[in-house]
Amino acid sequence: MTDTVMPHWLRKRAELTPDRVAVETFEAAVTFRELNESTRNLAANLQAYGIKEGDRVALLMGNSLAMIQSYHALAYLGAIAVPLNTRLTPAEIAWQLEDSGASLLLHDGSKLDSVHGLEPRRAEVRAVRDWISTPARHPARLKETIRLDEPHTIIYTSGTTGRPKGVILSHGNHWWSAVGSALNLGVNFDDKWLAAVPLFHVSGLSILMKSVIYGMPVFLQERFEAKAVNEAIFSRRVTIVSVVTAMMTKLLDDLGDQAYPAWFRCMLLGGGPAPMPLLEKAKAKGIPVFQTYGLSETASQIVTLAPEYMMEKIGSAGKPLFPAEIKIVDDSGKERRPGEEGEIVVKGPNVTKGYWQRPEATAEAWRDGWFHTGDIGVLDDDGFLYVLDRRKDLIISGGENVYPAEVEAALVGHPLIEEAGVVGAVDDVWGQVPAAFIVTKNGAKLAAEDVEAFCRNRLAGYKVPKHVFFVDRLPRNASGKLLRRKLVERLPSKLRTGVDG
Repeated sequence: MTDTVMPHWLRKRAELTPDRVAVETFEAAVTFRELNESTRNLAANLQAYGIKEGDRVALLMGNSLAMIQSYHALAYLGAIAVPLNTRLTPAEIAWQLEDSGASLLLHDGSKLDSVHGLEPRRAEVRAVRDWISTPARHPARLKETIRLDEPHTIIYTSGTTGRPKGVILSHGNHWWSAVGSALNLGVNFDDKWLAAVPLFHVSGLSILMKSVIYGMPVFLQERFEAKAVNEAIFSRRVTIVSVVTAMMTKLLDDLGDQAYPAWFRCMLLGGGPAPMPLLEKAKAKGIPVFQTYGLSETASQIVTLAPEYMMEKIGSAGKPLFPAEIKIVDDSGKERRPGEEGEIVVKGPNVTKGYWQRPEATAEAWRDGWFHTGDIGVLDDDGFLYVLDRRKDLIISGGENVYPAEVEAALVGHPLIEEAGVVGAVDDVWGQVPAAFIVTKNGAKLAAEDVEAFCRNRLAGYKVPKHVFFVDRLPRNASGKLLRRKLVERLPSKLRTGVDG
């Protein structure tokens, strides 16, 4: 069914339920009719500018109506959206623009420092509000239909080689992700999904796709603030919210002794394994927490705990969504038995077909019809997945993925650093933060503050090492491969386990 043709999702939704709210904030509400009209105007202006089918257009925006309009407008042109993490440095943005071949970068004015710092200029840079507010001068020739096999988005995800890879997600990937989620969580007429996770992340984008497919309002927040999220749940009848562990912790702290209202039916928890004490606390308060497992490559969740198993299988990510499949394999690809650890491999119509201009990486990930995630997990006797590690070396800091190789590559760019190794250190606020072990050239003296300042000009803030240790040499195996597990053992007890001693 990959070649299935459908009406453009926003056009169809505006025809079906034109007066239903599409996007809501504390200040205003926009109907699907209004969203469609403004989006088509933006698409017409983009077309007049020269954007055509197959073009890549980068989006550097916070959580805003403009970001939502931009996604749908590009789909009206058959162009491919390349959402950029707003926390990236100008150098990181420039690299992704070059790699994707984006001809245009649309911004909302919130990250002007990043826009002005782009050197050399990789794409034309324009403020999206200029095209949203200006009536189109020429009639547009928009795509009124979409094909499920057409690319919709390229989302960059950090790679173990130090350079991000562009995950190509098709309309079909987003469609089946929404269908799989609906068949697990259900869709209620009064559902309202709060989006405080970034819309440039696949988790935020998937909420927008579900909105037009389900006909469901999105309660949009520019940034996560626990008090504001809880207020929306109580006063605006929000029924579902997507969170990562750090967000959930703050929500429960702000909630205090209160209980959520009866209409709140789902706290979708992703971003890595959650600590059991947090899950037990939520269980004691009767909060409906649904753990999930997903990747950019799977268009968000691919495994989610079904409602009836929320208490019985606490700590599990659940079973694969309909119609996805998972299994656990060893290094040779042989399937492991229940209870045996191994790599999580997945397949299904919501899984990407590959990486943008990375045929070798695509071939490495796709083997025998299964996508190899690199993550480690185990299935119990009932087929429930327990995720043991989000990729062997991955650091998850406040829900953001940090790959050590990318940070190490930045560190060794310092003229006084010979080599570097980066691991995750336990942090009370963010779950994990990067910790760097550094060998200087010829024993040169270097301060931790100098290292952090150097990285801040080259890496997003959450990737900058929060702990720096200077060592004489790094542990390596016989072939010269860095042994990061040995570095973890060198961390002070508090940074390894969260406990002093």
